[in-house]
Amino acid sequence: MSADSSVPLPRGFAGGNCLRLLRNGGEYFPALLEAIDQARHEVHLETYIFADDATGRRVTAALARAARRGVAVRVLVDGFGARGFEAGLGAALAANGVEVLTYRPEVGRFAFRRHRLRRMHRKLAVIDGEVGFVGGINVIDDFDGSTSPRFDYAVRIEGPLVARLHLAVRHVWRLVRWARLGRRPPPPPRLPSSPRPAATGTVQAALLLRDNLAHRHDIEYAYLDAIRGARREILLANAYFLPGRRFRKALLLAAQRGVQVSLLLQGRSDHRLFHYATQALYDRMLAAGVRVFEYDRAELHAKVAVIDEDWATVGSSNIDPFSLLLSREANVVVRDAAFAAELRASLAGLLNGEAREVRLEDQRRRPWPARLASSLAYSLVRFMLGVTRYAGKQYSH
Repeated sequence: MSADSSVPLPRGFAGGNCLRLLRNGGEYFPALLEAIDQARHEVHLETYIFADDATGRRVTAALARAARRGVAVRVLVDGFGARGFEAGLGAALAANGVEVLTYRPEVGRFAFRRHRLRRMHRKLAVIDGEVGFVGGINVIDDFDGSTSPRFDYAVRIEGPLVARLHLAVRHVWRLVRWARLGRRPPPPPRLPSSPRPAATGTVQAALLLRDNLAHRHDIEYAYLDAIRGARREILLANAYFLPGRRFRKALLLAAQRGVQVSLLLQGRSDHRLFHYATQALYDRMLAAGVRVFEYDRAELHAKVAVIDEDWATVGSSNIDPFSLLLSREANVVVRDAAFAAELRASLAGLLNGEAREVRLEDQRRRPWPARLASSLAYSLVRFMLGVTRYAGKQYSH
């Protein structure tokens, strides 16, 4: 679909964008650092994790350089994902004139409270209101002790959609600053020319947010609409896959009407509980004709999907209750055949050799202790959701 199509744009979509798919930190960080080094007026960066490693220090140095040359630089991190940041790299940034804020800082010893699960899980950047980045890549080294990099994606955006991204980061920055100061702060100053990005390409795209107010279900509903309308293929890659009943039913119905449904999931998980809980869903998915693949060469951290020839999404939202019901998330949805084909080709490289396909017969031959562990893990996650009081009936098994 192109910007000059006679078909009206779907609600929330902006035409005229130029998007570049970035695979892993090896492509993302050079693009991000280049944009920061070219910034003239303003840099907004949001991330769940900001690690004190080689990558974190490179990004810190670029942000500090920008601040020293007079650019307004604002960094927002999550209080759980980036614990210790403000006392470490955050202090170095503040010393160079960067404004640093933490979303829901961790205070004192661990105590389970519902609000602790409401995290700022977005990974966004906006430079001069002209260039934006959306994806799932944290500020952290790509390698986690394995010989292959963490598998993830981001998108570099130019065009009208950046204006919406700019509003989103400024809005959350103001809310967090308000919470920190205890009074309503003035909005960040507008850029000198108050730019409204002009059309730079032909791609139609929408920015989808998830919060607890006006956008509680935006990302989930976009997935459901696309899955229910799928005619040929659904290819979904997600790090933490534990969908609710509606989402599971949509996938099963798609498979039953002849759509080829493929799930690319983690084979090597940093959260063993979630990994076992996800495996409790395999039997029914496989029996319905859904193909399931596990990638264990390195950590799979992607949150992307391609449906039919021209629908794709890249972002921070997992398909689990914590992303879909609690965290602040951001995905970009793209209606463009060339972009969808590029993302599909990248994922196909894993499906056709690097990932292991899970077979129904193998799943049924799993030892009973492993099957019991999956059932218990699923029950425990459901219990955790019940404690939060947010899941409701849609997450019943």
